[in-house]
Amino acid sequence: MRTFIVSLVCCIPILLMAQEQKNSFSLEEAITYALEHNYQSINASRDMVDAQKQKWETIATGLPQISGAVTYQNQIIQQLAQIPSDFIPDAEPGGFVEVAFGQPQTAIASATLTQQIFDGSYIVGVQATKAFLDYSKNNKEKTDQDVRKAVVEAYGNVLLAEESVSILENNKATLEKNLYETKKIYENGLGDEESVDQLQITLSSTENQLKNAKRLEKITLQMLNLMMGISLENPTELTENLDDLTQRKIDYALLEYELNMENNVDYKLVYNLNEQRYYELKLAKSRALPTLNAFINYGGNSFSDRFNFLNQGQQWFEFSTFGVDLNIPIFSSLGRSASTQRAKIAYEKAKTQLTEAEEQIRLQLENAKSDYIFAIEEYQTSKDNLKLAESIEGKNQVKYFEGLATSFELRQAQVQLYDAQRIYLESMVDVINRKTELENILNQ
Repeated sequence: MRTFIVSLVCCIPILLMAQEQKNSFSLEEAITYALEHNYQSINASRDMVDAQKQKWETIATGLPQISGAVTYQNQIIQQLAQIPSDFIPDAEPGGFVEVAFGQPQTAIASATLTQQIFDGSYIVGVQATKAFLDYSKNNKEKTDQDVRKAVVEAYGNVLLAEESVSILENNKATLEKNLYETKKIYENGLGDEESVDQLQITLSSTENQLKNAKRLEKITLQMLNLMMGISLENPTELTENLDDLTQRKIDYALLEYELNMENNVDYKLVYNLNEQRYYELKLAKSRALPTLNAFINYGGNSFSDRFNFLNQGQQWFEFSTFGVDLNIPIFSSLGRSASTQRAKIAYEKAKTQLTEAEEQIRLQLENAKSDYIFAIEEYQTSKDNLKLAESIEGKNQVKYFEGLATSFELRQAQVQLYDAQRIYLESMVDVINRKTELENILNQ
């Protein structure tokens, strides 16, 4: 017992470390995890299984069907019939006698086998199951693309929030130092109060932005957890660096990829719509064809004046029937014709939508390429501008403390630097997101 307690005490720190251990993800690891655990992705996988079951449900309707039936009747007040008394011995001739036919209690047990021999709608339905399966697969692929895009955006937003907090903390530290030195200069009678106020305004604004950035950091992390199918309060950590990730996402070779329309998931979904409309047209035409079904049943009847049908030795009278049912549509007052014409119109509309989808996807590709190029250019420009803004702000600080620049000029340089920092961070996230959009269209 003592050994067990000692072992347990030794294990407690290890258990606590395991509980406190945080989940760490690179971007690709986060995407892989989300594709398995995201709520929408899970349901899309269930839809695929559901489509498989629906396919068999359709096929099974044309296979042999066996049904059984048991009927029990108890005539509490038995129906009587009158027959001429001439047929009854010892009865007074010329009159009528009330007679109850059969016994008051009846039991019937039967089983029926039915088989569909020909039904045009069944054939079309079986053919349409393949199109439905394709749709469920393509819908799963579309869902995975959406999940991937959402994870990339959420991951980038978390990195953006983290970088924003880091930059704002540095800005705050610099402003606090500047404000402290300016106050000392003012207290020694070498400066003016306006300079102190200008720096105080800038510091207060930066402090508010820092508080907001910290709140956004928590919210963006919760959004990422939601996209990945993790509890909102899970302490997730990201292993990527925003600048390094942006550098990896710059790939000019992607712009040279040729569009394979059949690989685009949006095209495949519209094509599935065409298949659906095509089979709806075939179904409408099939309703003009005859249907042929066959059946055979077997059962037994039993009669008694009390409930003894389950007793051994109770007499049952067998019966069996075989039949064929042929149904031939002859005239529907042109109802079937109108239905077929409507299905044909819907099919023609679907073909037009497919052509439109092709053109839209080509246009989306050109826009995505343009946006991707622009995002890379903006990133490179904002990176250069940030260096210039840092240099200008640094020079103005030196000039300010040497008395060669006013507090207003310093504030302008600081505001310009803060804008350059924000634009630079946003440009990196934009490169990441724009590449994802282009990859989705090309299905890369």
